[in-house]
Amino acid sequence: MLRGAVARRYAQALYEIAVANNGLDALEAELKAVNAVIEGEQGLQKILFHPQITTAEKKQVVSQLFEGRVSETTINFLYLIVDRHREAYLSDIVEEFINQANEARNRVDAEVISAKELTAEQKKSLAGVLNRLAGKEVSPEYKVDASLIGGLVVRIGDKVIDGSVKHKLESLKQSLMSKTS
Repeated sequence: MLRGAVARRYAQALYEIAVANNGLDALEAELKAVNAVIEGEQGLQKILFHPQITTAEKKQVVSQLFEGRVSETTINFLYLIVDRHREAYLSDIVEEFINQANEARNRVDAEVISAKELTAEQKKSLAGVLNRLAGKEVSPEYKVDASLIGGLVVRIGDKVIDGSVKHKLESLKQSLMSKTS
């Protein structure tokens, strides 16, 4: 509960700064890059998340890694979360920031899982259908899972549309099992 509240509060403040400076897209890209670097390096996480490493030492590491590579806004944000001992919340803050930015753009992320790779034409057609269903611009991420046998599973936010053969077979099995017992 606390994690989500902290992430929302910091993300909202950062979002307001980005909008005021007309730099929403640039800040989002920087935050994604910074988060990817930190999530990709276990050693860096150990330094930033360790409670016995001083704030000054953590800020020095942040400075060496990112200063000159990202905007002053991003550096100051990183220093702020280090000062407030919120380093462990960074990925949650970035995720919430992206959600707020997408909400403002009337965009939503979707996950599309298919039994086999979709063609470019199928992806284009599906994107149009998803845009109409969601009432927003959908940014789909495509994945392949052969265990679906056929069809698609689409996740948009907390909604799941399961049109896979696997799901239909499981539903049929449950229906038959309930009738025989």
